[in-house]
Amino acid sequence: MPLVAGVDSSTQSCKVVIRDAETGALVREGRAKHPDGTTVDPHAWWDALVEAVAAAGGLDDVAAISVGGQQHGMVALDADGAVIRDAMLWNDTSSARDAEELISELGDGDPVAGAAAWAEAIGSVPVSSLTVTKLRWLARVEPENAARVAAVALPHDWLTWRLCGARSLEDLRTDRSDASGTGYWSPATGEYRRDLLVRALGHDVTLPVVLGPGEHAGTTDSELSRGAVVGVGAGDNAAASLGLGLGTGDVSVSLGTSGVVCAVSPQPTTDPSGLVAGFADATGQYLPLVCTLNASRVLDVACRMLGVDYDELARLALTAPAGAEGLVLVPYFEGERTPNKPRSTAALHGMRLGNSTPANVARAAIEGMLCALADGLDELVRGGLEPRTLQLIGGGAQSPAVRAIAPIVFGLDVTVPRPGEYVADGAARQAVWALTGSAPAWQPEEGVEHFPADSSDEGRAMTALVRGQYAAVREMTYHRPQ
Repeated sequence: MPLVAGVDSSTQSCKVVIRDAETGALVREGRAKHPDGTTVDPHAWWDALVEAVAAAGGLDDVAAISVGGQQHGMVALDADGAVIRDAMLWNDTSSARDAEELISELGDGDPVAGAAAWAEAIGSVPVSSLTVTKLRWLARVEPENAARVAAVALPHDWLTWRLCGARSLEDLRTDRSDASGTGYWSPATGEYRRDLLVRALGHDVTLPVVLGPGEHAGTTDSELSRGAVVGVGAGDNAAASLGLGLGTGDVSVSLGTSGVVCAVSPQPTTDPSGLVAGFADATGQYLPLVCTLNASRVLDVACRMLGVDYDELARLALTAPAGAEGLVLVPYFEGERTPNKPRSTAALHGMRLGNSTPANVARAAIEGMLCALADGLDELVRGGLEPRTLQLIGGGAQSPAVRAIAPIVFGLDVTVPRPGEYVADGAARQAVWALTGSAPAWQPEEGVEHFPADSSDEGRAMTALVRGQYAAVREMTYHRPQ
């Protein structure tokens, strides 16, 4: 049976899975690290892909490949296809001011009207993560580089282009899900808003052709492989949803570098508050999504603060009561994307002599991380979502304390699938789709764990306590100097 490869080119690393196209069985896999930082030379992603493919045994026997990648990153190319500067990643908040200016400008100086206009145009309100704001930053801060830009790609677009030989800027390809995170493509109309691109950068450029689900971007023509079908690829959240097999009403909460709560929807969404991003998914439907900048790194910080490892952090947290005796962590360590507070800092509230214990600090860190995402789920529900299931994935989901506390914070039953490379798996599904013309019927591998919510009066009271404490202080944050 033919083999297919799925790639996850994430913020921190590159993962490659090679699966049987018919059964979905994992044949082999490999990974390689990416550089740290919020700006990265895209060639480092290619080098990591080469290393990860080698670790996975190469692509000589692979019939198709597809790439899932971190969203929003700005890859600026000149007329010869050369990278002009390091890519600004989604978690680079330098363009916070530019996001505010773009919103105000579209509303003729009224930010409320501007937010509504942006939501109507592209389904989202610009924040510093979106590509369009980074282009405005480039035009403002590096005008000479901005003038050289002939094409703009996203990380997965650029890797796909390299896999196919990178011959011409006209050969750039992307998909609906990644295009919907740029700030200049509309999921509702399926068209680029070039006027918004020009508003940000100052001139028009070549943009990747947006392909539909199951289409392919070409065939491989690189040192890694020649002649294999290249799938359209996807943004990482859409690829993960595809890898998990999510359907309408299924909610995914991902605790990786960022925190993401999203759900598959048959209709595009428009949220002028800017809290919900109206993205597209990888199947032809839509993926309303709320993203926070601070997720599993909150656990990293808590471990460092307390001088413990992850196992001990979990043990401590589970010895503290729900609500951590009034101790509340607002976890804006890197600023925040949702709510849009790029200059905010984290804060620990409610400290008293009696409650300032390691156990309560550990509990407050986990509850704060989850409350930020539960606020996001509330926004999806306000937009019409009726949650059917809630799946918890990502590195942070492996903590026994996170698993135990999540049903309390969300007030819902929680399932935790077997740990896996869901972005890469979704890309592998796309590779089959491009190869055969139909999406595979694979089911996620067995090993799901279930963590039921306590639906008793006492259980609901615990949820109300934790969420209420967080809501009372989440706006009481401090700001970094500009």
